[in-house]
Order: sequence, then C-alpha cells, then structure tokens
Amino acid sequence: MFDIDKWQEIFATIKKNKMRTFLTGFSVAWGIFMLMVLLGSGNGLSNGVSENFMRDAVNGMWLWTGKTSIAHQGFKEGRQITMTNDDYELIKDLEGIDKTSGRYYISGNLFSYGNEYGNYTAITCHPDLLDVEGIQIVEGRFVNHIDIQSARKTVVIGKDIYDALFNGEEALGKYIRINDIPFKVVGICKESGGSQHRNAYIPVSTGQKVFNGSNRIHNFALTIDAKTLEESQDIENKVRTALARKHKFDEKDESALGSYNKLENVIETMKIFQAINIFIWIIGIGTLIAGIVGVSNIMLIIVKERTKEIGIRKALGASPSSVVGLILLESILITTVAGYIGLVLGTGLMEGLNLIVEQQYAASAATNSGQGETIFRNPTVSINIAVAATSLLVIAGTFAGFIPAKRAARIKPIEALRDE
Repeated sequence: MFDIDKWQEIFATIKKNKMRTFLTGFSVAWGIFMLMVLLGSGNGLSNGVSENFMRDAVNGMWLWTGKTSIAHQGFKEGRQITMTNDDYELIKDLEGIDKTSGRYYISGNLFSYGNEYGNYTAITCHPDLLDVEGIQIVEGRFVNHIDIQSARKTVVIGKDIYDALFNGEEALGKYIRINDIPFKVVGICKESGGSQHRNAYIPVSTGQKVFNGSNRIHNFALTIDAKTLEESQDIENKVRTALARKHKFDEKDESALGSYNKLENVIETMKIFQAINIFIWIIGIGTLIAGIVGVSNIMLIIVKERTKEIGIRKALGASPSSVVGLILLESILITTVAGYIGLVLGTGLMEGLNLIVEQQYAASAATNSGQGETIFRNPTVSINIAVAATSLLVIAGTFAGFIPAKRAARIKPIEALRDE
C-alpha cells in the first residue's frame, strides 16, 4: 500500500496521460457534484415547505357547513346546516380534541380611529384560535375567557390595521370603531404566514350580541391530539358523526359539513418529498455509476496498453497480487481524488446558496416583523451524507479497478511478450 515505487509509477502513468486522467476524473467529480446539488436542493425545498406548514398548528382542523346533498331521515337534500354555540360545547368535549375556537364572521367591517378609516376583516373567536392559527402577539394580549364570559367590547388588531389607523401612536387602551361601534384595543398581532395582517379579532360572544349573530357559528378551528394519519382521520370521523347526529344529516355528506385536516395534508406532502428524495438518490447514484464505469473502461485500456510491461513484471517474478494492487491503487486514487473535489464543490455550492437564502429570509423577516417568507430553506447536505458519499466513492473506485486488475493478473508472461 505504501510502496514508494508503486506510487511513483502510478503518478508517472497519470502524468503521461493527463487529458485522459482529467476526463476520467471529471466524470466522477461531476457525478458526486450533481448528487450533492440534487440532495441539497431537495432538502431545501422540503425544509421550506415544512416551515410554512409549521406556522399554523400542524394538527389543525377546520370545519364549516353548507347545504345537504343527500336526503336523510325524512329530510330532503338542499337543507342549510347552521352551527351554534351548542356545537362548540359538543366539539370541545369530544375525545381527541385539544384546542377549539368557533368563528363568526361580520360583514361590512369599516374600521375608524379619529380621521383615519379603512375596510378590514373582523373575526369573532374564542381564545384557542391563537394557538390553532399560530397568531403572534406583537403587543398587549389576545382575546381571553373573561372577554367571552362578559361579552366585552375588546379587539385585537392586525399590524396593518394598527399602521393604517394609528401611524405609530400608542394603540393599547384606545377605542376604535368597527361598523360605528366602539371597541377597546387590547392587543396588536400578526397572522401566521403571509405579509398582510389585516384581520381583527373580537370575542365571539360580543360579536354575536353586537352584530345580531344570535348564537350562530360560521365555522370551527380545532387542533387534534393525533400523531398519525389514521388517528387524525379517526378523530375527524368522530367529530363528523357527532355533528351529523345532532343536525340530522348523513355523516358522509361533505356538502353538509366540509372539513380540512391539515395533519393529513402535511403527512401526504411529506410522503411526496420522501418519494422525490428517493428519486434524487436514484438519479444521483446513476450519474455517479456512469462516471465509475468510465473509470473502469479507462483502466481496461490502460491494462491493454501495458500488457507487455505487465508480462515483463511477471516474468521477473512479480506476483499476481502486486499487479492487482497496482491497478486497484490507480483506480482508487483517481475516483477518490476526483470524487472528493466534486463533493467539496457540491457542498460548497449548497452552503453558498444557503447563505444567500438566509440573507433573503432575514431581510424578509425584518420587513415582516420577524416572519420571513420562503419555500426554500437550508439547502445543505448533512455530514453523514457526505461521509456516506465518500465511502461509496472508495468502494466504487475499488470495484472500478477490480475487473481490469483481475484481467492484468491473468496475463501470462509469454503471451504478453508476444503482444504487439
């Protein structure tokens, strides 16, 4: 392995055939370079999408009602299903439900303070909406249970509403008018994701009383205690069954009760990224194998060119193992060095790209009160993958040189000396 004469001979051979060695090494370097780039890009896209999912509760679920499309228990199709506060009490006590918030939407929504005014969205809700939708409090607080019980005229305004109405003035404790009704500002918030924060949140009990909502609930936002797709679907079916029984509609009627299960969407999306990652590995390894095959072919050519030399060596007493070792070492050297260069260039490119992405993310976060926007994040390759790729190169280099080396070892001295 450390025979100085062998290494001098290997380097002399490489020096003699510079262009051939370069092209052979380039094919290997390109293969490992593309593998690192593909894996890093796949990780970046997967991380970006995962981060966007995480801004809301991953185990979130949203329910809304419509008109029935299936006749059920003597009721014709086309019947409007209306949810109320009783449904809130029913849902929040079901097994597997963690956080629950009913929402009642208000039409009109003219906001004003002093001489400033604008049209924004007012959402009436329960306190749990803060966790379900990942709302971030910038200043003050969110709607609490005392607000609900006492039907207080309090409001938490989005950052855009604050900027438009108050122009940097202190807002907490001040009163704004929503559809000409005064509400006390108790908090300023940002919504998860997006760059617009134009929603305002008021207690659901207040909204129902002040805006003639009676006990009406338009939809529900929930979080569920589930870790797997099967668990989330089971809880969703329990909620659907309970509401179908109460409102007398077919539980399979999705027109009567619509739902969105985010955990299901997250799991399905992650499965897609896993499949993409496998596909990336197949393409990358295929590209790498093409380079290794090129190395093997070149080594076969080298053996052919050096047939007479190998015959003389064996005639002078060189053992087959020494001939095999010589060819293997040259093959391993070319693949390892070229592969390492490709590995360094590939990971370096991904690290540089990651630096640019993080700078853009930080700039986006600075202009969006701490919430950056991206679908591409941390496009790097882990050290474990890099080590595995390096090990794969050494093994591949060994196999690439093994067939030519075995052929060289089988050459008989008398036949080699006759070779023209």
